[in-house]
Amino acid sequence: MKIRKAKETDFEDIWDIFYQIVKRGDTFAFDPEARKEDCRTLWMSSSVHTYVAEFQNKILGTYILRKNQPGLGAHVANAAYMVHPEARWQGIGKAMGSHSIRQAKKQGFSAIQFNFVVSTNIVAIQLWLKLGFKIVGTVPKAFNHQKLGFVDIYIMHRFV
Repeated sequence: MKIRKAKETDFEDIWDIFYQIVKRGDTFAFDPEARKEDCRTLWMSSSVHTYVAEFQNKILGTYILRKNQPGLGAHVANAAYMVHPEARWQGIGKAMGSHSIRQAKKQGFSAIQFNFVVSTNIVAIQLWLKLGFKIVGTVPKAFNHQKLGFVDIYIMHRFV
């Protein structure tokens, strides 16, 4: 598997992953009915660094890395990761997470902070903990899970 900077020609594959993940309404705060242009704005804007995980010329995952806040908060990165549902359990999330930590350091960030990790997303939480992230805060009932109703979210952080 190779992780590389995304190209504009990768967008259709990125959109496919984004659509399949977001429509479930169980891990991201994005509108489950988000349109392709919403994805393009979030994932392909000049203010984010977009990467794809590719195996045998097929894009199986994607992530973005950006400033968590402007100005005096710009030294902390923020990121979001998505793996194609058919490619889960192959180590793609772990590979992208490790890659993003190295990229954040290369880009001069001192830390990565996740602002919105859904508490019921156990697989992601376990992965981030294994990669050295810590839960530094809980926001009660901040996510309207499509099946479970209102659930907590975590803020997670690690230095790079």
